[in-house]
Amino acid sequence: MITRRGFLRLVDGSFFSLVSLGAYAVGIEPMLLTHVKRYALTPPHWPAGLKLRIVALADIHACRPWMTPERVASLAEEANALQPDLIVLLGDYVAGMRLVTEQVSAAEWASALSGLKAPLGVLSILGNHDWWHDVAAQEAGAGPTISRKALEGVGIPVLENDVVRLEKDGQGFWIAGLADQLALRPGRAWGRSSFKGLDDLKGTLAKVSDNAPIILLAHEPDIFPEVPWRVSLTLSGHTHGGQVRLFGYSPVVPSVFGNRYAYGHVVENDRHLIVSGGLGFSIMPVRFGVRPEILHIELG
Repeated sequence: MITRRGFLRLVDGSFFSLVSLGAYAVGIEPMLLTHVKRYALTPPHWPAGLKLRIVALADIHACRPWMTPERVASLAEEANALQPDLIVLLGDYVAGMRLVTEQVSAAEWASALSGLKAPLGVLSILGNHDWWHDVAAQEAGAGPTISRKALEGVGIPVLENDVVRLEKDGQGFWIAGLADQLALRPGRAWGRSSFKGLDDLKGTLAKVSDNAPIILLAHEPDIFPEVPWRVSLTLSGHTHGGQVRLFGYSPVVPSVFGNRYAYGHVVENDRHLIVSGGLGFSIMPVRFGVRPEILHIELG
């Protein structure tokens, strides 16, 4: 039988452990050096001999003190150091929570990202927060958003239901970028009773004019069940890996599919999806078991 003294020791120990765990999740893991998550695969329709290195950054959520312009600039340097052929940005550059000491303006985070360099260029898409925090875009129900103008202002193209054809070693491939699937928030002032996406998967893929392989950029992974086998690889962010991940399980995931597309490399019916754990956070400044990460993907 446990004694009163033993019980109090247990309670004290448990309380100390919880406090320590919370302090780690809020103050340490979110600020750890960025983890480079590496994947190597040869997806369907990928040409023999075409080797392509992609570096992807997702969910930056620039804000002070968690993701300052200086930290964003250092992430750009880390991405460049991986010597990618192509860099892609998967959306959500804007802060995703209220617990910040100061907002980082679009001009500041875009300037920090302007240091990204790759032989085949830097391409981007937008995320839900890039739309949600733009009052004018919400009222109009259309862009261009502040985030889009900021990215294009520093020379980074933004793909919203659009495609671009690239070539490496004499072999072509397509990058297709979806508009956000949760772009417009519900609200009486805007006459919307539910979230409205601006994505057009079918229309976007219709712009592909040859049989070269396609890489799809889609901020939210929930589109994946609709993605045809014609697409070699889908890259997504949004979930942050749940921000808290224990033994391969995330208790809270912002997806109608729960943990199905929460994090990592998913293969369904020979279709490939990679979901980044992202770099910043939403709702609360907490990360546990999901370190901030940059994706390093070797195709072929």
